[in-house]
Amino acid sequence: MLTLRWFLLLVLLPGLAYASLVRHVGDSYWSDSYDGHFRKYTKHYFGPHVDWRWFKAQGIAESGLQPDASSSAGAKGIMQILPATYEDIRDKNPHFTHIDEPRWNIAAGIYYDRMLYRKWKKGLPTEERLAFAMASYNAGYRNVLRAFRRAQKVGDVKSWEQVAPHAPGETRFYVKRIRRLMQAD
Repeated sequence: MLTLRWFLLLVLLPGLAYASLVRHVGDSYWSDSYDGHFRKYTKHYFGPHVDWRWFKAQGIAESGLQPDASSSAGAKGIMQILPATYEDIRDKNPHFTHIDEPRWNIAAGIYYDRMLYRKWKKGLPTEERLAFAMASYNAGYRNVLRAFRRAQKVGDVKSWEQVAPHAPGETRFYVKRIRRLMQAD
C-alpha cells in the first residue's frame, strides 16, 4: 500500500514538474510571427467571440508553429493538413493557394475546425464544442463520435472530459495539451 509520501513522490511531483514546463500561448517563448493570420482567420470563420489563441495553441500542438513541418502520414505545415483534406478545402476556397504557405495552411486549418465545430451542436458550450472539434481534427470525426456515443451510455454528455476516457489516447493528450497551452501560468 502506497503511503501518502510515496504517492506524492511518484505521482504528483512529476506531474507538477511537467506542468511547470507548459507555457501559455501568450508567453514570449512562442513566436508571434503568425498571430495576425490566427486572428484574421479565427474572426473570419468563427467571429469575434472565439479567442484566436485556441487555434494558435492547436498550431503549437500540431507543429510547434513550424511552417515546414511534415508528418510520416504526409500532413504538412503549421496546422498539419493532409494534402487531400487541403484540396477538399481549397475546392470551397479557390483563393487558397499553396498548402506550404503559412497563411493558407493556417486558414485551411481554422476553416476545417469550423466545419468540425458545426457538427458538434448538441447543446455543448463553445469551449466544449472547440474541444470536440479539435479532437475530431486529430482523430477524425467518426472516431470522436464513436467515443461520444460510448460516453452517452453512461449519461448525458456535456463536456469533453466525459468523452475523453472513450477516445484514443493520443487524442486525449492532444486536447489536454491545447487546453494547457491556453491556461495562464
